[in-house]
Amino acid sequence: MLRGLDTFNRGLEKVLEWVLLALLAFFLSLILYQIVSRNLPVLPPIYWTEEFSRFAFQWTIMLGTALGVYHSDHFVLDAFPKNSRMDRFTRYLREIVLVLIAIFFIWSGWEFAESGWRRRSTAAQLPMFWIYVCFFTAGVVMALFMLQRVLTLLTKGLDKMELELNSLPPEEIALREGDLDPDGPLRHKDEDR
Repeated sequence: MLRGLDTFNRGLEKVLEWVLLALLAFFLSLILYQIVSRNLPVLPPIYWTEEFSRFAFQWTIMLGTALGVYHSDHFVLDAFPKNSRMDRFTRYLREIVLVLIAIFFIWSGWEFAESGWRRRSTAAQLPMFWIYVCFFTAGVVMALFMLQRVLTLLTKGLDKMELELNSLPPEEIALREGDLDPDGPLRHKDEDR
């Protein structure tokens, strides 16, 4: 089951990366059009561009947050010495809290999305459901990613789970690839001491 979930989540991650890229391009092109149309009288002002740029921004934030949860790029607390009792406690606590956040987004996000059927966007007259549902969608994606994290945690332990799924800081990647001297943080092997 874990292998299948890993395959599914890796595919979902690739899809999300492309969706986020498209949303960012859409957002930037709308903002650029707004700026250019204000300064060039040849271009007509299109009023829905402000609304749609805001909607694209909301979707980008929520899907980006869900993707950040997969690799623990969000909600990280590095306040205690590595592998101390408090450090391990906060790392376990983070996983539990993220599961609760995913459940909250699913539960409350759907209620919020349903309320959008009764509202319409001002300029485009689009049902706000399509904007509000980003919270529910983010919750579902977070839940899928957290399911893999929790199953990996339960079967392989905290350290292995983080090694497999967390994004690593650049200096740790360099250390693992043999580019850094393990005795000096951020010191390259070839550097003279």
